[in-house]
Amino acid sequence: NGNISCSFKKQFYVFTLSKSLKLASEVVDLFVFSFKNFILPSGHISSVYCHLARTVCRRCERHSIPLLQVESLALSFRYLNRLSDYFFALARYLNHLNNVSDNEWKK
Repeated sequence: NGNISCSFKKQFYVFTLSKSLKLASEVVDLFVFSFKNFILPSGHISSVYCHLARTVCRRCERHSIPLLQVESLALSFRYLNRLSDYFFALARYLNHLNNVSDNEWKK
């Protein structure tokens, strides 16, 4: 059946993208210092745009929660989560490259 093959290919593609984003996030995290507090979305303009993209991903993730009941869309949900993690790591890395320190939230 062509539909099953196409569905499997889509799921495999999304799974592979999710794994790649997770790996990329982990690699980027190696270049920046760990943090103990919430990081405020600020810094270099390239970093700010990454934080904005991350916010959009998180919003999309929240709105897609009802779709988790559809098994074929569960991997897409994971992809959105990994994508927002990647944008966070990339934002921190871009600040690091531009010699801008992260702005940690202070109580």
